[in-house]
Amino acid sequence: MKTTKKIVASLLLACSIASAQTLVTVNGVSITQSDVDSALMNATQGRFNQVPADKQAEFRKQVLEQLIAKELVFSDAKKTGVLDSKEFKDEYVKVQERIKKELAVQVWQKNELDKVKVSNKELKSYYDKNKEEFNEKESVHARHILVKDTDENEAKAIISDLKSLKGDALKTKFIELAQSKSIGPSGPKGGDLGYFAQGQMVPAFNDKVFSMKVGTISDEPVKTQFGYHVIYLEDKKDESTRSFTEVKSFIEQRLKMEKFKTVMQAKMDELQKAATIK
Repeated sequence: MKTTKKIVASLLLACSIASAQTLVTVNGVSITQSDVDSALMNATQGRFNQVPADKQAEFRKQVLEQLIAKELVFSDAKKTGVLDSKEFKDEYVKVQERIKKELAVQVWQKNELDKVKVSNKELKSYYDKNKEEFNEKESVHARHILVKDTDENEAKAIISDLKSLKGDALKTKFIELAQSKSIGPSGPKGGDLGYFAQGQMVPAFNDKVFSMKVGTISDEPVKTQFGYHVIYLEDKKDESTRSFTEVKSFIEQRLKMEKFKTVMQAKMDELQKAATIK
Protein backbone atom coordinates (compact mmCIF):
# COMPACT_ATOMS: atom_id res chain seq x y z
CA MET A 1 0.00 0.00 0.00
CA LYS A 2 2.89 2.37 0.73
CA THR A 3 4.17 1.76 -2.80
CA THR A 4 0.73 2.55 -4.22
CA LYS A 5 0.61 5.83 -2.27
CA LYS A 6 4.04 6.85 -3.59
CA ILE A 7 2.90 6.13 -7.15
CA VAL A 8 -0.27 8.17 -6.60
CA ALA A 9 1.65 11.13 -5.16
CA SER A 10 4.00 11.29 -8.15
CA LEU A 11 1.17 10.89 -10.65
CA LEU A 12 -0.79 13.78 -9.22
CA LEU A 13 2.06 16.16 -9.99
CA ALA A 14 0.95 15.93 -13.61
CA CYS A 15 -2.80 16.23 -13.02
CA SER A 16 -3.05 19.52 -14.91
CA ILE A 17 -2.29 17.79 -18.21
CA ALA A 18 -5.08 16.85 -20.64
CA SER A 19 -7.94 15.00 -18.99
CA ALA A 20 -7.71 12.04 -21.37
CA GLN A 21 -4.14 11.29 -20.30
CA THR A 22 -3.56 7.98 -18.57
CA LEU A 23 -2.37 8.49 -15.00
CA VAL A 24 -1.69 4.83 -14.26
CA THR A 25 -2.45 1.37 -15.60
CA VAL A 26 -3.55 -1.46 -13.31
CA ASN A 27 -3.09 -4.91 -14.85
CA GLY A 28 -3.29 -3.27 -18.26
CA VAL A 29 -6.39 -1.19 -17.52
CA SER A 30 -5.94 2.60 -17.83
CA ILE A 31 -7.10 5.07 -15.20
CA THR A 32 -7.23 8.55 -16.73
CA GLN A 33 -7.50 12.08 -15.39
CA SER A 34 -11.02 12.07 -16.80
CA ASP A 35 -11.86 9.05 -14.61
CA VAL A 36 -10.57 10.89 -11.54
CA ASP A 37 -12.47 14.09 -12.45
CA SER A 38 -15.69 12.13 -12.95
CA ALA A 39 -15.31 10.34 -9.61
CA LEU A 40 -14.61 13.66 -7.88
CA MET A 41 -17.72 15.28 -9.30
CA ASN A 42 -19.84 12.28 -8.27
CA ALA A 43 -18.37 12.26 -4.76
CA THR A 44 -19.05 15.98 -4.28
CA GLN A 45 -22.38 16.04 -6.18
CA GLY A 46 -20.88 18.36 -8.77
CA ARG A 47 -19.43 20.77 -6.21
CA PHE A 48 -15.73 19.85 -6.35
CA ASN A 49 -14.83 23.43 -7.31
CA GLN A 50 -16.29 24.54 -3.97
CA VAL A 51 -13.86 22.32 -2.06
CA PRO A 52 -11.15 24.54 -0.46
CA ALA A 53 -8.13 24.81 -2.76
CA ASP A 54 -5.77 23.47 -0.09
CA LYS A 55 -7.91 20.31 0.19
CA GLN A 56 -8.36 19.56 -3.52
CA ALA A 57 -4.97 17.91 -4.08
CA GLU A 58 -5.47 15.56 -1.13
CA PHE A 59 -8.99 14.74 -2.32
CA ARG A 60 -7.66 13.91 -5.81
CA LYS A 61 -5.04 11.66 -4.25
CA GLN A 62 -7.66 9.77 -2.22
CA VAL A 63 -9.92 9.29 -5.24
CA LEU A 64 -7.08 7.96 -7.41
CA GLU A 65 -6.11 5.53 -4.64
CA GLN A 66 -9.72 4.33 -4.47
CA LEU A 67 -9.88 3.81 -8.25
CA ILE A 68 -6.65 1.82 -8.16
CA ALA A 69 -7.95 -0.29 -5.26
CA LYS A 70 -11.24 -0.90 -7.07
CA GLU A 71 -9.41 -2.07 -10.20
CA LEU A 72 -7.20 -4.40 -8.14
CA VAL A 73 -10.24 -5.98 -6.46
CA PHE A 74 -12.11 -6.30 -9.77
CA SER A 75 -9.10 -7.98 -11.34
CA ASP A 76 -8.94 -10.49 -8.49
CA ALA A 77 -12.71 -11.04 -8.67
CA LYS A 78 -12.36 -12.07 -12.31
CA LYS A 79 -9.49 -14.43 -11.50
CA THR A 80 -11.37 -16.11 -8.66
CA GLY A 81 -14.53 -16.73 -10.68
CA VAL A 82 -16.83 -14.16 -9.08
CA LEU A 83 -18.16 -13.07 -12.49
CA ASP A 84 -19.17 -16.67 -13.26
CA SER A 85 -20.99 -17.23 -9.96
CA LYS A 86 -24.78 -17.54 -9.79
CA GLU A 87 -24.94 -14.84 -7.09
CA PHE A 88 -23.13 -12.34 -9.31
CA LYS A 89 -25.19 -13.15 -12.41
CA ASP A 90 -28.51 -12.87 -10.54
CA GLU A 91 -27.57 -9.49 -9.06
CA TYR A 92 -26.17 -8.28 -12.39
CA VAL A 93 -29.50 -8.94 -14.12
CA LYS A 94 -31.33 -6.94 -11.42
CA VAL A 95 -28.88 -4.03 -11.74
CA GLN A 96 -29.16 -4.04 -15.54
CA GLU A 97 -32.94 -3.88 -15.36
CA ARG A 98 -32.88 -1.03 -12.84
CA ILE A 99 -30.33 0.96 -14.85
CA LYS A 100 -32.27 0.34 -18.07
CA LYS A 101 -35.38 1.94 -16.59
CA GLU A 102 -33.50 4.86 -15.02
CA LEU A 103 -31.59 5.58 -18.22
CA ALA A 104 -34.72 5.30 -20.35
CA VAL A 105 -36.52 7.80 -18.10
CA GLN A 106 -33.57 10.23 -18.27
CA VAL A 107 -33.35 10.05 -22.06
CA TRP A 108 -37.16 10.38 -22.38
CA GLN A 109 -37.15 13.48 -20.15
CA LYS A 110 -34.29 15.01 -22.14
CA ASN A 111 -36.15 14.41 -25.39
CA GLU A 112 -39.26 16.07 -23.99
CA LEU A 113 -37.22 19.01 -22.66
CA ASP A 114 -35.54 19.48 -26.05
CA LYS A 115 -39.00 19.94 -27.60
CA VAL A 116 -39.70 22.95 -25.37
CA LYS A 117 -38.91 26.23 -27.12
CA VAL A 118 -38.67 29.76 -25.77
CA SER A 119 -38.81 32.65 -28.23
CA ASN A 120 -36.45 35.60 -28.14
CA LYS A 121 -39.49 37.82 -27.59
CA GLU A 122 -40.35 35.89 -24.41
CA LEU A 123 -36.75 36.16 -23.19
CA LYS A 124 -36.61 39.92 -23.77
CA SER A 125 -39.99 40.41 -22.14
CA TYR A 126 -38.88 38.60 -19.00
CA TYR A 127 -35.68 40.65 -18.87
CA ASP A 128 -37.50 43.97 -19.25
CA LYS A 129 -40.02 43.08 -16.53
CA ASN A 130 -37.45 41.71 -14.06
CA LYS A 131 -34.36 43.89 -14.50
CA GLU A 132 -33.96 44.30 -10.73
CA GLU A 133 -33.23 40.57 -10.59
CA PHE A 134 -30.01 41.23 -12.50
CA ASN A 135 -28.76 44.18 -10.47
CA GLU A 136 -25.26 43.80 -9.06
CA LYS A 137 -24.19 45.72 -5.99
CA GLU A 138 -21.10 47.87 -5.85
CA SER A 139 -18.14 45.54 -5.30
CA VAL A 140 -14.43 45.77 -4.56
CA HIS A 141 -11.36 43.61 -5.02
CA ALA A 142 -9.21 43.87 -1.92
CA ARG A 143 -6.23 42.34 -0.14
CA HIS A 144 -5.49 42.43 3.56
CA ILE A 145 -2.80 41.64 6.08
CA LEU A 146 -4.25 40.28 9.31
CA VAL A 147 -2.36 40.31 12.62
CA LYS A 148 -3.49 39.31 16.11
CA ASP A 149 -5.74 41.63 18.13
CA THR A 150 -2.79 42.14 20.52
CA ASP A 151 -0.49 43.35 17.72
CA GLU A 152 -1.84 46.80 16.80
CA ASN A 153 1.71 48.18 16.81
CA GLU A 154 2.78 45.57 14.26
CA ALA A 155 -0.11 46.59 12.00
CA LYS A 156 0.95 50.25 12.34
CA ALA A 157 4.55 49.29 11.50
CA ILE A 158 3.35 47.54 8.33
CA ILE A 159 1.44 50.66 7.29
CA SER A 160 4.54 52.73 7.99
CA ASP A 161 6.62 50.45 5.72
CA LEU A 162 4.07 50.81 2.92
CA LYS A 163 2.88 54.42 3.06
CA SER A 164 5.72 55.85 0.96
CA LEU A 165 5.05 53.43 -1.93
CA LYS A 166 2.65 53.81 -4.84
CA GLY A 167 1.45 51.88 -7.90
CA ASP A 168 2.96 48.49 -8.68
CA ALA A 169 5.66 48.94 -6.03
CA LEU A 170 2.98 49.26 -3.33
CA LYS A 171 1.04 46.23 -4.56
CA THR A 172 4.17 44.08 -4.84
CA LYS A 173 5.40 45.00 -1.37
CA PHE A 174 1.92 44.49 0.11
CA ILE A 175 1.75 40.97 -1.34
CA GLU A 176 5.21 40.16 0.06
CA LEU A 177 4.23 41.34 3.55
CA ALA A 178 0.91 39.51 3.42
CA GLN A 179 2.71 36.27 2.59
CA SER A 180 5.22 36.70 5.41
CA LYS A 181 3.16 38.37 8.15
CA SER A 182 -0.58 37.75 7.69
CA ILE A 183 -2.16 35.12 9.94
CA GLY A 184 -5.29 34.96 7.78
CA PRO A 185 -6.00 32.05 5.39
CA SER A 186 -5.50 34.40 2.42
CA GLY A 187 -1.92 35.17 3.50
CA PRO A 188 -0.22 32.66 1.16
CA LYS A 189 -2.17 34.24 -1.73
CA GLY A 190 -0.83 37.68 -0.93
CA GLY A 191 -3.87 38.50 1.18
CA ASP A 192 -6.16 38.28 -1.85
CA LEU A 193 -9.87 38.34 -0.90
CA GLY A 194 -11.12 38.55 -4.49
CA TYR A 195 -14.23 40.60 -5.33
CA PHE A 196 -17.00 41.02 -2.75
CA ALA A 197 -20.11 43.19 -2.56
CA GLN A 198 -21.36 45.67 0.02
CA GLY A 199 -22.35 43.93 3.24
CA GLN A 200 -20.42 40.72 2.76
CA MET A 201 -17.64 41.60 5.21
CA VAL A 202 -17.93 42.52 8.89
CA PRO A 203 -19.07 46.17 9.34
CA ALA A 204 -15.75 47.79 10.33
CA PHE A 205 -13.89 46.14 7.45
CA ASN A 206 -16.74 46.77 4.99
CA ASP A 207 -17.11 50.45 5.85
CA LYS A 208 -13.39 51.13 5.54
CA VAL A 209 -12.69 49.28 2.29
CA PHE A 210 -15.66 50.83 0.45
CA SER A 211 -14.50 54.32 1.46
CA MET A 212 -10.99 53.84 0.06
CA LYS A 213 -9.53 54.83 -3.31
CA VAL A 214 -8.23 52.18 -5.70
CA GLY A 215 -4.49 51.60 -5.35
CA THR A 216 -4.26 52.76 -1.72
CA ILE A 217 -3.92 51.15 1.70
CA SER A 218 -5.86 51.85 4.89
CA ASP A 219 -4.22 54.73 6.76
CA GLU A 220 -4.91 53.06 10.13
CA PRO A 221 -5.27 49.43 11.23
CA VAL A 222 -8.89 48.24 11.08
CA LYS A 223 -10.00 46.39 14.22
CA THR A 224 -12.47 43.47 13.96
CA GLN A 225 -13.13 40.35 16.01
CA PHE A 226 -10.46 38.61 13.92
CA GLY A 227 -7.64 41.02 14.77
CA TYR A 228 -6.12 44.08 13.09
CA HIS A 229 -6.31 44.45 9.30
CA VAL A 230 -4.17 46.44 6.92
CA ILE A 231 -6.18 46.75 3.69
CA TYR A 232 -5.12 47.32 0.09
CA LEU A 233 -7.86 48.22 -2.42
CA GLU A 234 -7.03 46.70 -5.80
CA ASP A 235 -10.17 47.49 -7.81
CA LYS A 236 -13.73 48.80 -7.48
CA LYS A 237 -16.83 48.11 -9.58
CA ASP A 238 -19.87 50.41 -9.49
CA GLU A 239 -23.39 49.12 -9.00
CA SER A 240 -24.68 47.88 -12.34
CA THR A 241 -27.34 45.86 -14.13
CA ARG A 242 -26.19 42.88 -16.19
CA SER A 243 -27.05 43.20 -19.87
CA PHE A 244 -29.64 41.07 -21.66
CA THR A 245 -26.88 39.34 -23.62
CA GLU A 246 -25.12 38.35 -20.39
CA VAL A 247 -28.18 36.78 -18.79
CA LYS A 248 -30.04 35.52 -21.87
CA SER A 249 -28.99 31.87 -21.46
CA PHE A 250 -29.92 31.96 -17.76
CA ILE A 251 -33.39 33.34 -18.55
CA GLU A 252 -33.86 30.80 -21.32
CA GLN A 253 -33.08 27.92 -18.97
CA ARG A 254 -35.46 29.26 -16.32
CA LEU A 255 -38.38 29.80 -18.71
CA LYS A 256 -37.73 26.49 -20.41
CA MET A 257 -37.93 24.65 -17.09
CA GLU A 258 -41.15 26.48 -16.16
CA LYS A 259 -42.72 25.46 -19.48
CA PHE A 260 -41.36 21.94 -19.06
CA LYS A 261 -43.19 21.51 -15.74
CA THR A 262 -46.48 22.39 -17.41
CA VAL A 263 -45.75 20.11 -20.37
CA MET A 264 -44.79 17.23 -18.08
CA GLN A 265 -47.97 17.57 -16.02
CA ALA A 266 -50.09 17.41 -19.18
CA LYS A 267 -48.03 14.50 -20.51
CA MET A 268 -48.37 12.53 -17.27
CA ASP A 269 -52.14 13.11 -17.23
CA GLU A 270 -52.29 11.81 -20.80
CA LEU A 271 -50.19 8.73 -20.01
CA GLN A 272 -52.22 7.89 -16.92
CA LYS A 273 -55.51 8.07 -18.83
CA ALA A 274 -54.15 5.70 -21.47
CA ALA A 275 -52.62 3.28 -18.94
CA THR A 276 -54.13 0.40 -16.97
CA ILE A 277 -53.49 1.20 -13.31
CA LYS A 278 -55.21 -1.08 -10.78
